[in-house]
Amino acid sequence: MKLMFASDIHGSLPATERVLAIFAQSGAQGLVLVGDLLNHGPRNALPEGYDPAAVADRLNGAADKIIAVRGNCDSEVDQMLLRFPITAPFAQILLPGLRLFVTHGHLFNPDKLPPLAPHDVLIFGHTHLPMAENRDGLYFFNPGSVSMPKGGFAASYGMLNDGVLSVHALNNDGVIAQVDITP
Repeated sequence: MKLMFASDIHGSLPATERVLAIFAQSGAQGLVLVGDLLNHGPRNALPEGYDPAAVADRLNGAADKIIAVRGNCDSEVDQMLLRFPITAPFAQILLPGLRLFVTHGHLFNPDKLPPLAPHDVLIFGHTHLPMAENRDGLYFFNPGSVSMPKGGFAASYGMLNDGVLSVHALNNDGVIAQVDITP
């Protein structure tokens, strides 16, 4: 199964449109949104093209293919605009021989782990920093931010394809980080 991951949209319409265009061309069966979809949050500047209502409208067009978790900037009011659930703090995706534990990163992260078994994958956002690592048999994956990247990285998204998790630059598809997670 091929999956695409996007995190920390923060209401940016241009970033959302780019993500949806890449998703449509990718052949991925699902789009996993790793929180902070509509709101920019009180500590962040407004992202380029800030338009939460339009972002919700565009994402609703792919609602049947989206799995999403709640970020620290997501609220009950945001859920009222969206046709797919976003209020769960985590989701688990079971693939043959593989469990993906998806969370935004403010509750669970590499420093505060949920219960994980060897070879599980923790997928998180929140930091806006891309990551694809194997640490002592656990995999950590952060697709970065599609709207407000940090640490000098480009805006980015993630893909799971043929047992490889990779982070790609949003505007040129260059690979920023990757890790093989085949058992």
